[in-house]
Amino acid sequence: MLATVYKSTGSWYLIKTDEGKWHEARVAGKLRLQGIKSTNPIAVGDKVEFIFEGEHKAVINGIAERENYIIRKSNKLSKQTQILASNVNALLIIASIKNPKTSSGFIDRLTVAAVAYKIEPIICFNKQDLWGQEDEKLYLEYKDIYTNAGFQVISCSATENIGIDTLRELMEGKRVILSGHSGVGKSSIINAIQPKLDLRVGAISATQLKGKHTTTFAEMFDLNDHTQFIDTPGIRDFGLIQIEDEELPTYFPEMFALLGGCKYYNCKHINEPSCAVIKAVEEGNIAASRYHSYLSINANENIFE
Repeated sequence: MLATVYKSTGSWYLIKTDEGKWHEARVAGKLRLQGIKSTNPIAVGDKVEFIFEGEHKAVINGIAERENYIIRKSNKLSKQTQILASNVNALLIIASIKNPKTSSGFIDRLTVAAVAYKIEPIICFNKQDLWGQEDEKLYLEYKDIYTNAGFQVISCSATENIGIDTLRELMEGKRVILSGHSGVGKSSIINAIQPKLDLRVGAISATQLKGKHTTTFAEMFDLNDHTQFIDTPGIRDFGLIQIEDEELPTYFPEMFALLGGCKYYNCKHINEPSCAVIKAVEEGNIAASRYHSYLSINANENIFE
């Protein structure tokens, strides 16, 4: 029998069959011997095979081939990886101008991961109601940078219900994973989109201006019959893996459009002469912050807070 994984706690899973029935499930031991190197052999969004083990209890004994997934390295020193979610259409990056501030490098790494796995990135800057004049100016700079890169960028306020209808429209008909730093308001945005869920919202630490973790595991919710979103734990850093150096420029859309203009076919866009990408950066057609992120990822500086 087939079902979709809706919730993962590490050892137990909540699955929903194609007929709409829910079961708690555990993983058959043999699945752990199949060379899956991530800390979670099964991810939210996976289509799985299962057998029954009593009333509403099941054992997962197979995983269908994934269309895609979002994966990250746990930290700079660790060799372990974590699959955040699988079989998704869009990655909704929840960012914040302040309290806490989201760095452009963090956003860039998430967009690279999304583009690499053919997932649509959507960037949403939350807490618009808290912005002053300088914050608004910074948002417009971000919007210009990422719109020029080919991404959808919006602003919203979960507490004031600003931009929430636009978010619903962007999510319609898709399976969307939400990701961002702790404290940027992911749970608040989900509550605004679907108040019936009433997800727990955490406070911001006054000393570090970082949010407290309120989501400790990934979980998927049905917004309607054909729209789902996946809430994930807040993350402080995002380490990229499975990204080859020669492929990296193709995951920056504004760079990819210029690759044919370089003098050398194997140009690395670092210090080569007659490089179309470097020229675009010097002329302001590619944002310096995006190019800096490219260089840091290329140098395997894979963690960026």
